[in-house]
Amino acid sequence: MPVYRRADLLRIITLVVALLAAVAATSAFAREFRAADTQNEDYPTVQALLYMGSMVAERSGGRHQIKVFHSRQLGEEKETLEQTRVGAIDLNRTNVALIGNMVPAMNVLAMPFLFRSIEHLQKVLDGPIGSEILASFEPYGFVGLAFYDSGARSIYNSVRPVRSIADLKGLRLRVQQSEQMSDMIKSLGAEPVELPYGQVLTGLATRLIDGAENNWPSFVTTDHYKYAGYYTLTEHTMSPEVLVMSKKAWGSLSAEDQQIFRESALRSSRFMREKWRDLEEGSRKQAEAAGVKIVTDIDRKPFEAAMAGLYAKAQRDPAVAQLIERIRKVE
Repeated sequence: MPVYRRADLLRIITLVVALLAAVAATSAFAREFRAADTQNEDYPTVQALLYMGSMVAERSGGRHQIKVFHSRQLGEEKETLEQTRVGAIDLNRTNVALIGNMVPAMNVLAMPFLFRSIEHLQKVLDGPIGSEILASFEPYGFVGLAFYDSGARSIYNSVRPVRSIADLKGLRLRVQQSEQMSDMIKSLGAEPVELPYGQVLTGLATRLIDGAENNWPSFVTTDHYKYAGYYTLTEHTMSPEVLVMSKKAWGSLSAEDQQIFRESALRSSRFMREKWRDLEEGSRKQAEAAGVKIVTDIDRKPFEAAMAGLYAKAQRDPAVAQLIERIRKVE
């Protein structure tokens, strides 16, 4: 074979190898990530996940996509969290009370009457404390990406207006599948019933439960307000939602792509807040128009005092006690 032909062949081989390397760099690690959310498609958290997906697709040049499975398509939160931890689901939006069963620091954010206002909560989450809490997820199989707003949770029921702790006695109230939330309801004198979110409407309709506790949008968008006509503004917790990613999925990303996912998640958090405010206001108006009796004239001090045992139990852990104190000091 002539020398010049051998040289040409080597150049062709070199070009092919370079081309294959370029293709590998741009597409070999491309994939579709599955995200779970129990809320319906137009709920702010689902819209935020869709927004994040569009950001990831744009910034990755289309290499990465996020497919959002809403409305409990992948199961209830407890099941999807387990699947996320083992890597069967890539991203998951969940409430802190439930994931607190797996990530201890999250239980602090679900402590009753800890936050003075939504503004206080947001200052905590947007500052160093929020960043530290998100960083605490990794030993438990998750990567914390961002917090989403969830408003204030209050008590509603179908039996009677609740104006005092005495009015709660004997009421069977649904709570999240969380030991801390069950202890809270017991401390108030009611009977906690742990049910998955998707079973609450049936529980109310069949009188398996007398009521539940949740925020305005969850109360209305699930039709709970049609069966529970008394809503008391206890605003006992202001625990946020949190977006997590499985460590397995996170580890499959390059450092550059990890940055894209983290920044896109944070931007989706700001996007979600705007959507949330509108939905919260509209949900309350819808409940009022439907005849729901809203109790605002309550003395919260006895409710707060009833939480003394819950705080004493939590603060046996020095790290938890310190975190609670730091949160209270945020101005």
